[in-house]
Amino acid sequence: LFLHCAGYSAMCGHAVMALGRFALDYGLVPAPSRPETAVRLRCPCGPVTAFVPWDGHRSGNPVRFHSVPAFAVATDLAIDVPGHGKVVVDISYGGTFYAFLSAEQLGLDVCSSKTRDLVSAASAVTEAVKKQVKLHHPESEDLAFLYGTILTDGKDAFSEEPTTNICVFADEQVDRSPTGSGVTARIALQYHKGLIQLDQTRTFRSSTTGSLFTGKAVKATKFGNYNAVIVEVSGEAFYTGTATFTVEEEDPLKHGFFFK
Repeated sequence: LFLHCAGYSAMCGHAVMALGRFALDYGLVPAPSRPETAVRLRCPCGPVTAFVPWDGHRSGNPVRFHSVPAFAVATDLAIDVPGHGKVVVDISYGGTFYAFLSAEQLGLDVCSSKTRDLVSAASAVTEAVKKQVKLHHPESEDLAFLYGTILTDGKDAFSEEPTTNICVFADEQVDRSPTGSGVTARIALQYHKGLIQLDQTRTFRSSTTGSLFTGKAVKATKFGNYNAVIVEVSGEAFYTGTATFTVEEEDPLKHGFFFK
């Protein structure tokens, strides 16, 4: 489970990378192999495989993973966003659903505008899409919700140059990375539009930290009625600690509570 400020998400690519390394370094995977070990994870969105460098003693970076089937849901969809008027968005799935649009449509620049302004605009798009679009997931309606909005620099056509985006998800949380599930969804979208081909690698930059992921569609497949792709995402990830949680039966609030 991938925890965040509003609960948990169905997928987190960056966490998959870090967890893959942690699993090797802490002996959760018996007999890891060199130079790379496959670590298979059961995520809320389905099975995901991380491929982790291993030198015989310690894991390394970069780590890559293969996604669940990713697919475009809608392209060039006109959405009425309060305070911004009509904008055109794409919706795609990469383990969770995202809306995509260029920051320019909202009068912003993903690289130079204030993060607060980008967050406010992206959040407005998310709320508008939630109200105006009904999502469907081929296997589980529990996954059929819009996780957030990713604002881009509009550079979707294949290029050797990085393309920059910012992901605003959950309760106005901002991703420190280009977003593993977001890169997966964006690659699926670009493949659907014919902007990239199988095994063409693109580089994605986070506008908040400058960190980089690469992504490529490695296999075409079907997922329900959708034409989908398996996406490989690669990047650096680091784990920072462990925690132990205890539930006492007598605790009247042991199942948790919300306070806002």
